[in-house]
Amino acid sequence: MLRLNGITKMFGGLTALEDVSFSVKEGSITGIIGPNGAGKTTLFNIVTGLYTQTAGEVYLNEKNISFLNTERLAKLGLVRTFQNVELFGQMTVLENVMVGLHTHSRSGIFSCAFKLPGHLKEEKVVREKSMEWLKFTGMADLASMKAGNLSFGKGRLLEISRALAALPRVILMDEPAAGLNTRETDELALLIHKIKDAGITVTLVEHDMDLVMDICDSVVVLNLGKKLAEGTPRQIQENPEVISAYLGEG
Repeated sequence: MLRLNGITKMFGGLTALEDVSFSVKEGSITGIIGPNGAGKTTLFNIVTGLYTQTAGEVYLNEKNISFLNTERLAKLGLVRTFQNVELFGQMTVLENVMVGLHTHSRSGIFSCAFKLPGHLKEEKVVREKSMEWLKFTGMADLASMKAGNLSFGKGRLLEISRALAALPRVILMDEPAAGLNTRETDELALLIHKIKDAGITVTLVEHDMDLVMDICDSVVVLNLGKKLAEGTPRQIQENPEVISAYLGEG
């Protein structure tokens, strides 16, 4: 579904990523782990079009997407969430999710400004689909609340809901468990499995090792900008290099 080939990224004289290659299987949950500064978020930024790599290619179902912008990538079915929750605080929860469907909307400025029948019909469909995603993530009862009034954990769920509304084939989550308590993390694990069961491929950067080892089908380990290891959670847990560099002795 997603393939990275020899990704290298340099910022001036600093090499943030060096010759990183791996593949993400369709319908899988893949975790990317590593110490702070390993290059995980930089890698996500390259895959999602925020950064341009110095060398290497990114493929989505064998289509080279290396130099496409974020909106084009979203239309192709590749979306992401961020480390810091990015919401429209003065808009309602439902309106935030409706924003996620903008890449699938056809109404132009004229149609929207004059509220033509085609626009009104499309807005009704967008509203209904957005509510379906809120039900999917367990947020439907908060649809009318201002997003800025949500707890941090609910804000995480809203950001995921909005990303799902874009109808992705692949969703990249950057530290989705950051700032969550144990109960919220357990609920997140169930939701990620539910997303996978819905036919969406999941790739996540995460520091919560219990979560990664519990839900991921495969794990990629980065260290100092290079791929250190790749394998099943069990293989990663037993890899001496990973234990030494990241997981810690004992």
